[in-house]
Amino acid sequence: MVHRFDLHTHSFFSADACNSPEELIAAAQARGLSGIAITDHDSTEAHEYMRSRPLPPGFLLVPGVEVGTAEGHLLCIGAIIPRMKGKPASQVCEAIHRAGGLAIPAHPFDVWRAGIRPPILDPLPIDALEVFNAASSPRCNARALEYARRRGLPNTAASDAHHDSAVGVSCTAFELDELTLPALLAAIRSGGAPDGNYLTFRESLKKNFANWFRILNPRIKPTLPA
Repeated sequence: MVHRFDLHTHSFFSADACNSPEELIAAAQARGLSGIAITDHDSTEAHEYMRSRPLPPGFLLVPGVEVGTAEGHLLCIGAIIPRMKGKPASQVCEAIHRAGGLAIPAHPFDVWRAGIRPPILDPLPIDALEVFNAASSPRCNARALEYARRRGLPNTAASDAHHDSAVGVSCTAFELDELTLPALLAAIRSGGAPDGNYLTFRESLKKNFANWFRILNPRIKPTLPA
């Protein structure tokens, strides 16, 4: 059965995002997705928060984090790792694999954001490449796709949503026999079908505005237990 996932989203546990994990999940369901990865910036608090909360039936919440490595942003998909902000990307890849996750560079050729680029990218033991980011330019995404083809890497597409209204704008479809994390990770390694669509002008403006004026983000972060 075909299942669609958005593997790069942000909750209000990222300083530049606005919505709760529950709101992201509801938006994903409304778009017909089978699951999302919440990949907050250098934070796994969303997954700690969701441990005590029920998920909708037939929905997969994928563990993840977007690590700001010394050389750029690297998605950890399918695992929880210690905070590694500022560490070399090679070390972060090792930690991701030790934890059983997949290392996927985010928006690698986006000149306005911290993507990991050659020559750092070339020797990294990554598992797939985000070849379509809904907030990147067509030129950046085309370069990522060309690079992935050259290295024979599986492709992913994602929204990089910072608001619930952008969740699922871009996603990746996978053929899964069962809706489980191990099945999804195996499917990512084998390669899915990216379904790339760009943010609308309104969504792009919201994302950039929230990033530039973070103090104005309408979010109420819960206090997690110690």
